[in-house]
Amino acid sequence: MAEEDREKMTFITLWGTFCYKVMPFGLKNVGATYQRAMLTLFHDMMHKEIEVYVDDMIAKSKADEDHTTTLQKLFDRLRKYQLKLNPSKYIFGATSGKLLGFIVSEERIKVDPDKVRAAMEMSSPKTEKEIRGFLGRLNYISRFISHLTPTCEPIFKLLRKNNSGKWNEDCEEAFNKIKQYLQSPPVLIPPAPRRPLILYLTVLESSMGGVLGQHDLSRKKEHVIYYLSKSLSIMNLDTQC
Repeated sequence: MAEEDREKMTFITLWGTFCYKVMPFGLKNVGATYQRAMLTLFHDMMHKEIEVYVDDMIAKSKADEDHTTTLQKLFDRLRKYQLKLNPSKYIFGATSGKLLGFIVSEERIKVDPDKVRAAMEMSSPKTEKEIRGFLGRLNYISRFISHLTPTCEPIFKLLRKNNSGKWNEDCEEAFNKIKQYLQSPPVLIPPAPRRPLILYLTVLESSMGGVLGQHDLSRKKEHVIYYLSKSLSIMNLDTQC
């Protein structure tokens, strides 16, 4: 924290009055500030040797020898700027693992079972806050869900203006349909370079969706890379017409 800003973060306890000397997570702009700092410190390594998203960091390489070199460079940079890592939270030489809520490996991307479980264990939402919470969970894993928008259209309607906001049978049907879909979510495949991509589009009355895919090496089987679904507002429709 800048010295002149520390008093703004003062808090009172039974043992006295304290203030933060460093910026704590929880402030509105902390995430953006931290990410900007990481981009500044590791700008020459980003998207080449490492990836950083706030406090999640991954060092990547195709060969063991390159990986050792990358780690040495990364640790030298961390020492230079006096940054510290939590030993219980890093793994060396991993070929797969959890990253930002997904299970990532060289050949596939799967949704984290914990993310699916959180949605599956939800009871039917009744309040606006619960509805937004459910849709927020779905939005995070939306790349795995085919036809998300048309399927959840009755639920999306509850959040629009001039709507009663009451949970009805259509909402319950959509809710159960999504939960059934999530019992066996698809596995996504990262795109292979220098291989043609396939794009399928579906345009409905109030929404559109797409699937980005790619053939395997045999060119006989298609793999899904990404699902995309979006509602079309009246303004969108007028523009397109």
